[in-house]
Amino acid sequence: MKVKRLIVHFDEEKCDGCGLCVPACAEGAIQIIDGKARLVDERFCDGLGTCLGECPQGAITLEEREAEEYDEELVQAHLAELGLPISPAHHHAHEAPEPLACPSAAARHWQQETTSRTREPQPSQLSHWPVKIALLHPQAPYLQEADLLVVADCVPVAYGSFHSDFLRGRAVAIGCPKLDDLSFYVDKLAAIFQEAQPRSVTVVHMEVPCCSGLQGAVEQALARSGNPIPVEEVVIGLEGQRKA
Repeated sequence: MKVKRLIVHFDEEKCDGCGLCVPACAEGAIQIIDGKARLVDERFCDGLGTCLGECPQGAITLEEREAEEYDEELVQAHLAELGLPISPAHHHAHEAPEPLACPSAAARHWQQETTSRTREPQPSQLSHWPVKIALLHPQAPYLQEADLLVVADCVPVAYGSFHSDFLRGRAVAIGCPKLDDLSFYVDKLAAIFQEAQPRSVTVVHMEVPCCSGLQGAVEQALARSGNPIPVEEVVIGLEGQRKA
Protein backbone atom coordinates (compact mmCIF):
# COMPACT_ATOMS: atom_id res chain seq x y z
CA MET A 1 0.00 0.00 0.00
CA LYS A 2 1.31 3.43 -0.90
CA VAL A 3 1.32 6.34 1.53
CA LYS A 4 2.68 9.86 1.39
CA ARG A 5 5.96 9.92 3.28
CA LEU A 6 9.61 10.98 3.18
CA ILE A 7 11.92 8.84 1.08
CA VAL A 8 15.40 9.30 -0.39
CA HIS A 9 15.87 10.70 -3.87
CA PHE A 10 19.04 10.46 -5.97
CA ASP A 11 20.04 13.12 -8.49
CA GLU A 12 21.62 11.02 -11.25
CA GLU A 13 23.37 14.02 -12.79
CA LYS A 14 25.20 14.76 -9.53
CA CYS A 15 25.85 11.15 -8.50
CA ASP A 16 29.31 9.90 -9.49
CA GLY A 17 28.80 6.38 -8.14
CA CYS A 18 31.38 6.68 -5.36
CA GLY A 19 29.32 4.36 -3.14
CA LEU A 20 29.86 6.18 0.18
CA CYS A 21 26.11 6.20 0.76
CA VAL A 22 25.83 2.40 0.59
CA PRO A 23 27.34 1.51 4.01
CA ALA A 24 25.62 4.54 5.57
CA CYS A 25 22.22 2.90 5.05
CA ALA A 26 21.59 0.49 7.93
CA GLU A 27 18.70 -1.05 5.99
CA GLY A 28 20.78 -1.97 2.93
CA ALA A 29 18.37 -0.01 0.75
CA ILE A 30 21.01 1.52 -1.53
CA GLN A 31 23.14 -0.13 -4.19
CA ILE A 32 25.32 1.15 -7.02
CA ILE A 33 23.63 0.05 -10.23
CA ASP A 34 24.95 1.05 -13.68
CA GLY A 35 27.37 3.45 -11.98
CA LYS A 36 24.71 5.33 -10.00
CA ALA A 37 23.31 5.08 -6.47
CA ARG A 38 19.80 3.71 -6.57
CA LEU A 39 17.09 2.65 -4.14
CA VAL A 40 16.79 -1.13 -4.31
CA ASP A 41 13.27 -1.19 -2.90
CA GLU A 42 11.37 1.78 -1.45
CA ARG A 43 10.02 -0.52 1.26
CA PHE A 44 13.59 -0.70 2.64
CA CYS A 45 13.91 3.09 3.08
CA ASP A 46 12.79 4.43 6.49
CA GLY A 47 13.09 8.06 5.38
CA LEU A 48 15.47 9.04 8.19
CA GLY A 49 18.12 10.24 5.77
CA THR A 50 21.15 8.56 7.34
CA CYS A 51 22.82 8.61 3.93
CA LEU A 52 22.48 12.35 3.32
CA GLY A 53 25.66 13.41 5.07
CA GLU A 54 27.77 10.79 3.30
CA CYS A 55 27.35 12.10 -0.26
CA PRO A 56 30.21 14.43 -1.26
CA GLN A 57 28.31 15.49 -4.39
CA GLY A 58 25.08 16.47 -2.60
CA ALA A 59 23.20 14.05 -4.85
CA ILE A 60 20.91 12.69 -2.11
CA THR A 61 17.87 14.48 -0.74
CA LEU A 62 14.68 13.50 1.04
CA GLU A 63 11.46 14.02 -0.88
CA GLU A 64 7.87 13.64 0.22
CA ARG A 65 5.91 11.50 -2.22
CA GLU A 66 3.64 8.48 -2.57
CA ALA A 67 5.66 5.38 -1.75
CA GLU A 68 5.29 1.88 -0.41
CA GLU A 69 5.27 1.78 3.38
CA TYR A 70 8.50 0.97 5.20
CA ASP A 71 8.52 -2.77 5.99
CA GLU A 72 10.75 -3.70 8.94
CA GLU A 73 10.28 -7.46 8.56
CA LEU A 74 11.22 -7.25 4.90
CA VAL A 75 14.30 -5.24 5.84
CA GLN A 76 15.37 -7.94 8.31
CA ALA A 77 15.09 -10.59 5.62
CA HIS A 78 16.95 -8.37 3.15
CA LEU A 79 19.83 -7.75 5.60
CA ALA A 80 20.06 -11.45 6.38
CA GLU A 81 20.25 -12.25 2.67
CA LEU A 82 23.04 -9.70 2.20
CA GLY A 83 24.87 -10.97 5.28
CA LEU A 84 24.79 -7.50 6.85
CA PRO A 85 24.43 -6.80 10.59
CA ILE A 86 20.93 -6.13 11.85
CA SER A 87 20.64 -3.03 14.04
CA PRO A 88 18.96 -3.16 17.47
CA ALA A 89 15.92 -1.46 15.99
CA HIS A 90 15.42 -4.51 13.78
CA HIS A 91 15.87 -7.10 16.53
CA HIS A 92 13.21 -8.77 18.59
CA ALA A 93 13.61 -8.09 22.30
CA HIS A 94 15.14 -11.53 23.09
CA GLU A 95 17.81 -11.32 20.41
CA ALA A 96 21.29 -9.99 21.08
CA PRO A 97 22.00 -7.03 18.78
CA GLU A 98 24.83 -7.04 16.27
CA PRO A 99 27.00 -3.93 15.78
CA LEU A 100 24.99 -1.16 14.19
CA ALA A 101 25.98 0.31 10.85
CA CYS A 102 24.96 3.80 11.98
CA PRO A 103 27.41 5.16 14.60
CA SER A 104 24.63 7.08 16.32
CA ALA A 105 23.73 3.95 18.30
CA ALA A 106 27.23 2.53 18.80
CA ALA A 107 28.27 2.86 22.44
CA ARG A 108 31.44 4.88 23.03
CA HIS A 109 33.27 6.13 26.08
CA TRP A 110 36.11 8.58 26.57
CA GLN A 111 37.71 10.55 29.37
CA GLN A 112 37.21 14.31 29.45
CA GLU A 113 39.81 16.51 31.09
CA THR A 114 38.33 17.81 34.32
CA THR A 115 38.92 21.37 35.50
CA SER A 116 38.24 23.00 38.82
CA ARG A 117 35.32 25.39 39.01
CA THR A 118 36.81 28.86 39.32
CA ARG A 119 34.07 31.18 38.06
CA GLU A 120 30.42 31.91 38.61
CA PRO A 121 27.82 29.94 36.63
CA GLN A 122 27.06 31.51 33.27
CA PRO A 123 23.51 32.82 32.74
CA SER A 124 21.19 31.03 30.35
CA GLN A 125 20.78 32.60 26.91
CA LEU A 126 17.35 31.04 26.38
CA SER A 127 14.82 33.74 25.51
CA HIS A 128 11.55 31.83 25.08
CA TRP A 129 9.53 28.72 25.84
CA PRO A 130 8.65 26.17 24.47
CA VAL A 131 11.66 25.07 22.47
CA LYS A 132 10.61 21.73 20.92
CA ILE A 133 9.77 21.90 17.22
CA ALA A 134 6.52 20.04 17.85
CA LEU A 135 5.33 22.71 20.31
CA LEU A 136 6.32 25.88 18.47
CA HIS A 137 3.60 28.02 16.93
CA PRO A 138 4.52 29.72 13.64
CA GLN A 139 2.88 32.94 14.82
CA ALA A 140 4.70 33.07 18.17
CA PRO A 141 6.12 36.58 18.65
CA TYR A 142 9.63 35.35 19.47
CA LEU A 143 9.87 33.65 16.06
CA GLN A 144 8.93 36.70 14.01
CA GLU A 145 11.89 37.87 11.88
CA ALA A 146 14.21 36.07 14.29
CA ASP A 147 17.57 34.47 13.73
CA LEU A 148 16.42 30.86 14.09
CA LEU A 149 18.53 28.07 15.54
CA VAL A 150 17.36 24.58 14.53
CA VAL A 151 19.28 22.16 16.70
CA ALA A 152 19.46 18.41 17.32
CA ASP A 153 18.67 17.68 20.95
CA CYS A 154 22.02 15.96 21.66
CA VAL A 155 24.03 19.07 20.74
CA PRO A 156 23.51 21.08 23.98
CA VAL A 157 24.80 18.07 25.95
CA ALA A 158 27.84 17.48 23.73
CA TYR A 159 28.92 21.08 23.09
CA GLY A 160 30.04 22.86 26.25
CA SER A 161 29.69 26.44 24.98
CA PHE A 162 26.28 25.93 23.38
CA HIS A 163 24.59 28.91 25.07
CA SER A 164 27.30 31.46 24.33
CA ASP A 165 28.26 30.22 20.86
CA PHE A 166 24.86 29.34 19.40
CA LEU A 167 21.85 30.20 21.55
CA ARG A 168 22.62 33.84 22.36
CA GLY A 169 20.40 36.17 20.35
CA ARG A 170 18.54 33.38 18.57
CA ALA A 171 15.14 31.74 18.77
CA VAL A 172 15.58 27.98 19.09
CA ALA A 173 13.77 24.94 17.71
CA ILE A 174 14.94 21.57 19.09
CA GLY A 175 14.26 18.08 17.77
CA CYS A 176 15.63 14.59 17.17
CA PRO A 177 15.83 13.67 13.47
CA LYS A 178 16.34 9.98 14.25
CA LEU A 179 13.44 9.34 16.63
CA ASP A 180 10.88 11.94 15.57
CA ASP A 181 8.71 12.24 12.45
CA LEU A 182 10.75 14.14 9.85
CA SER A 183 7.71 14.76 7.65
CA PHE A 184 6.11 16.56 10.59
CA TYR A 185 9.27 18.63 11.00
CA VAL A 186 9.14 19.63 7.34
CA ASP A 187 5.51 20.74 7.70
CA LYS A 188 6.11 22.71 10.90
CA LEU A 189 9.32 24.37 9.74
CA ALA A 190 7.77 25.31 6.38
CA ALA A 191 4.94 27.02 8.26
CA ILE A 192 7.46 28.87 10.45
CA PHE A 193 9.46 29.99 7.41
CA GLN A 194 6.30 31.23 5.69
CA GLU A 195 4.61 32.95 8.62
CA ALA A 196 7.46 34.07 10.89
CA GLN A 197 9.83 35.11 8.07
CA PRO A 198 13.06 34.49 10.06
CA ARG A 199 16.12 36.47 8.99
CA SER A 200 18.45 33.49 9.06
CA VAL A 201 18.56 29.79 9.95
CA THR A 202 21.45 28.01 11.63
CA VAL A 203 21.24 24.22 11.74
CA VAL A 204 23.43 22.51 14.36
CA HIS A 205 23.56 18.71 14.49
CA MET A 206 25.84 15.89 15.58
CA GLU A 207 28.29 14.26 13.19
CA VAL A 208 26.47 10.89 13.11
CA PRO A 209 24.80 10.29 9.71
CA CYS A 210 21.22 9.99 10.94
CA CYS A 211 21.48 13.41 12.60
CA SER A 212 22.07 15.07 9.22
CA GLY A 213 18.39 14.39 8.49
CA LEU A 214 17.72 17.64 10.36
CA GLN A 215 19.56 19.61 7.69
CA GLY A 216 17.55 17.80 5.01
CA ALA A 217 14.28 18.64 6.76
CA VAL A 218 15.23 22.33 6.88
CA GLU A 219 16.17 22.37 3.20
CA GLN A 220 12.88 20.73 2.21
CA ALA A 221 10.90 23.12 4.39
CA LEU A 222 12.65 26.11 2.82
CA ALA A 223 11.94 24.83 -0.68
CA ARG A 224 8.29 24.31 0.21
CA SER A 225 7.96 27.74 1.81
CA GLY A 226 9.49 29.54 -1.14
CA ASN A 227 11.34 31.80 1.29
CA PRO A 228 15.04 32.27 0.34
CA ILE A 229 16.40 32.42 3.89
CA PRO A 230 20.18 32.07 4.29
CA VAL A 231 21.13 28.80 6.00
CA GLU A 232 24.31 27.82 7.85
CA GLU A 233 25.07 24.21 8.82
CA VAL A 234 27.28 23.41 11.81
CA VAL A 235 28.41 19.87 12.72
CA ILE A 236 29.43 18.88 16.25
CA GLY A 237 31.70 15.88 16.88
CA LEU A 238 30.81 13.15 19.32
CA GLU A 239 33.45 14.37 21.77
CA GLY A 240 32.06 17.90 21.68
CA GLN A 241 34.32 19.55 19.12
CA ARG A 242 33.01 21.87 16.41
CA LYS A 243 33.81 20.18 13.09
CA ALA A 244 32.29 22.53 10.50
